[in-house]
Amino acid sequence: MSIPRSPAEPVSAASPRDRLPVWDLTDLYAGTDSPALKADLDDAAKAAQAFSASWRGKLEALAVAPNGGDQIAVAMRDYESLQDKLGRVMSYAGLLYATDNTNPVNAKFYGDMQECVTVISTDLLFFTLELNRLDDTAMSSALTSPALAHYAPWLRDLRTMRPYQLSDDIETLLHEKSVTGRSAWNRLYDETLSRLTFGIDGEMKSLEAVLSQLTDRKQDKRKQAADALAKTFSANIATFTLVTNTLAKDKEIEDRWRKFADIADSRHIANCVEAPVVAALVDAVRNSYPQLSHRYYAMKAKWLGLEKLEYWDRNAPLPDADDAQIPWGQARDTVLSAYRGFTPQMAEIAEQFFDKGWIDAPLRPGKATGAFAHPTVPSAHPYVLVNYQGKTRDVMTLAHELGHGVHQVLAAKQGALMADTPLTLAETASVFGEMLTFRKLLADTTDPKRRKAMIAGKVEDMLNTVVRQIAFYTFERRIHTARREGELTAEQIGKIWLEVQSESLGPAINMSEGYETYWCYISHFIHAPFYVYAYAFGDCLVNSLYAVYAQASDGFAERYLDMLKAGGTLRHKELLAPFGLDASDPAFWDKGLSVIRGLIDELEATE
Repeated sequence: MSIPRSPAEPVSAASPRDRLPVWDLTDLYAGTDSPALKADLDDAAKAAQAFSASWRGKLEALAVAPNGGDQIAVAMRDYESLQDKLGRVMSYAGLLYATDNTNPVNAKFYGDMQECVTVISTDLLFFTLELNRLDDTAMSSALTSPALAHYAPWLRDLRTMRPYQLSDDIETLLHEKSVTGRSAWNRLYDETLSRLTFGIDGEMKSLEAVLSQLTDRKQDKRKQAADALAKTFSANIATFTLVTNTLAKDKEIEDRWRKFADIADSRHIANCVEAPVVAALVDAVRNSYPQLSHRYYAMKAKWLGLEKLEYWDRNAPLPDADDAQIPWGQARDTVLSAYRGFTPQMAEIAEQFFDKGWIDAPLRPGKATGAFAHPTVPSAHPYVLVNYQGKTRDVMTLAHELGHGVHQVLAAKQGALMADTPLTLAETASVFGEMLTFRKLLADTTDPKRRKAMIAGKVEDMLNTVVRQIAFYTFERRIHTARREGELTAEQIGKIWLEVQSESLGPAINMSEGYETYWCYISHFIHAPFYVYAYAFGDCLVNSLYAVYAQASDGFAERYLDMLKAGGTLRHKELLAPFGLDASDPAFWDKGLSVIRGLIDELEATE
C-alpha cells in the first residue's frame, strides 16, 4: 500500500524533484486486506503441508539412492519457492511496520503475520534438520546430481550449524516460541523507542531530530540535545534494561543448549567468517585507538577552541564546514554521478530506487529510526529507508543504503536461498558506495578549508564505522559475559558503556553525566547481537579494495560487480581473491586502518 505523505519536517519543497519520496509498497501487496496477500498465505499453508507429506523422513534414503539427488533438488526448488512467498509476506509486514510502528493497526498486522508465517514454516522445519542429519558421505553422493549441486553453497552454509543442531522437537519448540520470545521483546523495544519524545524549548521532538541537533554548529544547542536525550533515556531506562537482560539471558540459554564455545559463535557462523579473523580485526582496531580516535579528537578539540570535547561535541561541525542544506534532488544527483563515474550499470540500478518508489525519505512520527535497505525477496526488489534532513552525512547515508540496494538487486538472480550475503560482506557494497560519493565530492572541491572539513568529516564517519563499532562489539561481549553471572542493573550497564567508550574515544572527550544511558538506543544490540563488527569489517575491506581500484582500475568494475552478483554463494576468501586480498591475513586489517591514519596525517599536516 502507498503510505500517505507526511508534511512533517520537509527538507525542501522548492521544486518537485526536491520533495522527499515516500515508498510505494504496492509492488508487494495492494494493502493489508489484499486478496493476493490472503491467497499467498492460503497457498503457502497448503503447499507447506503437502511438502511435509511428500518429503518428511525420506531424505536419508534418497541421498544414497540412484538419482536421489535429483529428487532432493526438486524438493529444494519447492522449498525455495515457499521461502520466497513467505518472505514477500514478512517483507511487506515489516516495511509497513517500519513506516509507523506506533500505529496499532500496523503493529497488529505485523504481529499477526509473524504468527501466521511461523505456523506455516513449522511444516518446513524438518527439511533443514533432516538435511543436516545426513552424514558427509551421503551428502557428497547426493551432490553428484547437477541439479542439487546448484544449491551446494546453501547446503555448505546450512551444514555449519550441524554440530549445534538440537532434536527436532526442541528445534520446533524454539521456532514456534520465537514469536512470544525474542521477536516479542524486539517489538517491545522498537515500539518503546519510537514512542519516545524529547523536550527542547517547550517542543517535543523525535529521536532522529534530536540526534541531528547533536551536529548543530552551536555548542549550547548540542548540549541542549544531549541533555534532552539523557533525560528521556533515564526515564525509560528500566524498560531498556529489562529488554537487554531478557534477550541476553535468552541467548545464553540457547547457546548453552547448542554448546557454542563462545558468546559470538552463532554470529560468526551466520556471517560465514572464522572467529580468528574477527579476533584479528578487533585486536588491530583496538590497538590502533591511540593513532586513530585519540589523536583525531585531540586535534578536533583544538580546532573548536576547547581544552577537551564534551561527549556532545564529538560530531560537532568544524568551523569551516559547509552546513548548507542539501536538497533531495542535489543529493540524488551527487550519488548517481559518483556511481556513474565508477560504472554506468551501478548508476542505472540505483536510479530505479528514485524513479520507481523504492525509497522512503521523510522524518515522520513513529517511523523507524536510522536507515536500512531491505532486500525483500528475489521475485520483487529492495526498498530503502532513510531519515533525510539535508546534511552531508545524510547524503553519505543515502549512498550507503543505495550501495546495499544495488548489491541486493545484483544478487537476486541467486534465488531466495542464496541471494543473501553474510553481514560482513553485505557492508562492502554500502561502504564502497559511500567511498565513491566522498571521492566525487572531494574531487569537485578546490577550497583548502572546505577540503579540510570534508576530509575531517570522512575521518569521523570512518571512526564511527570502525572504532565506534568495534567498541560496540566490545561492549556487547562484556554485557553478555556479565549477564551470565546474574541480572545487570542499569547502573552496571552504564558503567560498562562508559568504560568502553572512554577506552575507544580517548582522553580528549569528557564523558559527562547523562552519557551512561546512551547505550539504550543502539538497536543492533537488540535486533542482531554482535552484528556491529560487520561495519568495521566492511570499512577496512573497502579501504583495501579502493586502494586496488586506485592503483589499477582497468577491469576492476567488472570484477567488483561479479563479486556483488555472487550473493551468498562464495566465502570472503573466494570473493576477495580476484583482487589479491585475503582477510584471513592478520596484516590485511592494517592496510584498511592505514587509510584512516593517512587521512588523519593529512589533517595533522594542516596544523
